[in-house]
Amino acid sequence: MRILRDVVKSTDPIYIKTNSFYEVILNSIGEGVFTVNRHWRITYFNRAAEKITGVPKEEAIGRPCYEVFNANICQTDCALRRTIESGKPVVEQPVNIVDRQGRKIPLSISTAVLRDEAGEIVGGVETFRDLSAIEELKREITKRYTFEDIISKNYEIQKIFQILPDIAESEATVLIQGPSGSGKELFAKAIHNLSPRKNGPYIVVNCGALPDTLLESELFGYVKGAFTDAKQDKPGRFALAQDGTIFLDEIGDISPAMQVKLLRVLQEKEFEPLGSVRPIKANVRVICATNKDLSRLVEEGKFRQDLYYRINVIKIELPPLSKRREDIPLLIDHFIERLNTRSKKNIIGVSDEVLQILMKYDFPGNVRELENIIEHAFILCRGSVIQPEHLPKEVIEKTPRLDKTPVGKDLNLESLEIKAIKTALEKYKGHRGKAAAELGIDKSTLWRKMKRYGLL
Repeated sequence: MRILRDVVKSTDPIYIKTNSFYEVILNSIGEGVFTVNRHWRITYFNRAAEKITGVPKEEAIGRPCYEVFNANICQTDCALRRTIESGKPVVEQPVNIVDRQGRKIPLSISTAVLRDEAGEIVGGVETFRDLSAIEELKREITKRYTFEDIISKNYEIQKIFQILPDIAESEATVLIQGPSGSGKELFAKAIHNLSPRKNGPYIVVNCGALPDTLLESELFGYVKGAFTDAKQDKPGRFALAQDGTIFLDEIGDISPAMQVKLLRVLQEKEFEPLGSVRPIKANVRVICATNKDLSRLVEEGKFRQDLYYRINVIKIELPPLSKRREDIPLLIDHFIERLNTRSKKNIIGVSDEVLQILMKYDFPGNVRELENIIEHAFILCRGSVIQPEHLPKEVIEKTPRLDKTPVGKDLNLESLEIKAIKTALEKYKGHRGKAAAELGIDKSTLWRKMKRYGLL
C-alpha cells in the first residue's frame, strides 16, 4: 500500500503519473490492480488487470470502473464504494465480471482507500485474483465424485457407483435400504435415468404417508362406481408408470393386507383397479426403499418373507452421513453453489470453525439435514463466508466442544484438489500423463494446476 500512496503523490483529476520503479513492481505481480479517483474514474491499471479483463491499459484509464469491469456487484453493492464511504477495507470478496469476449470470470477482490499527505481520501485501490483455474479444478474434482446428482467420495458409495449402470440395465426389482435423508430417491432416480426405461415415466409413491384404503386406490386406481365418490375412472400409479419405473418409498410401513396385494403385482405382473374384475398388465420396473431393517421385520413376522424375497433381488445399502464424513466438505460446496445460482448472493464457503462444527455433528437427518442447515445459514449470512452464528442454534448445542486446533484448512476444497493431484502423481511416480488420466483432465491442464499450486 505504501507504493500506491507514493504513486498518487503526483496526480491530476484523472491520471496517475508513476515512475518506472513503481511501474515495474506493480506490473510484476500476478494480481490485477487498479485505482480510482473520487469521480470513479480509473487512474491506474496494471498489466495483470489488462490480462484478466482483456482491456488494454490505454482504454481503461479515464473510464468509469463499472464500464470496464461489468461486475455483478457494480450497480448494487460496489465494494470499492463501500470502502471509500466507510474507510473500511474489503478482503477476499468473491465477485464475477464479464471480460471483453463476454465470458464470466470469477474473481476474489480486496479494496482499500488512498489518502494524500494530509490524510484526505483521494480515491481507492482494488486488487483482484482470477479464480478461473481454481474453479475449473473444483469442477473437475467434483465431477470425479459425482454420479447423476449424487456426490460422494466415500468408498462404499463409490462401489455402488461402479455397479449402478449394471443394475440399471437389468429389469430386476431393487431394494434401497438406508436411514431417512440419506438420498435413497436420488439412487432410485439414477437407476431409472440409466435404464432402457429412461424415456418412460418415473412415478414416486410414499407408502408410509397413506392409510391402506387410500394407498390401494393410489397404487391401483379405481373404476367408476367402485365406491360412493367414484364418479369416474381414475388410473393408479402403476398404470401411470407403464413402460417406466415406480419408486415405492418406505415400503416397510405397509400393512400385511397391502403386502399381499403388492406381492401379486410382482408375481403375476398385473393388478386390478378397485371395483374392476379385469386385470391390467403391469409393464413396470419396481424400485423399493426403506429406512427399516426388513430382514429383522421378517423374523418378527411383521413383513412377508415371500414379498421380501421378491423386492430384494438386488439390495443397495446406503450408510448414514455420520459414516461418510469425508463427503461433508463436498456436499457443503455443492449446496452453496446451488444456492448461489438461485439467489443474488455470492457466498464463497464456510469458515474453518463452521466446517469443524459440521464435521463433529451427528446428522440424525443425514444429507437432507445438512442441506437444510446450509440453506438456513445461507439465508442469514450477509458476508461472503458462513460463520458459526449463522448456523441453527440446535446444531451448535448438540455439537461436542471444539478443539482449539482448526481442521478446516485440511478439509477445504482447495486442499482436497492439491491432495488429489499429489496422490495421482505419487501413484504414477511423477508421470504426468498417467496422473492426468487418473484425474480425468488434460496433461496441459494438469501442468497449469501444478504451476498454480507450486507443485512443479
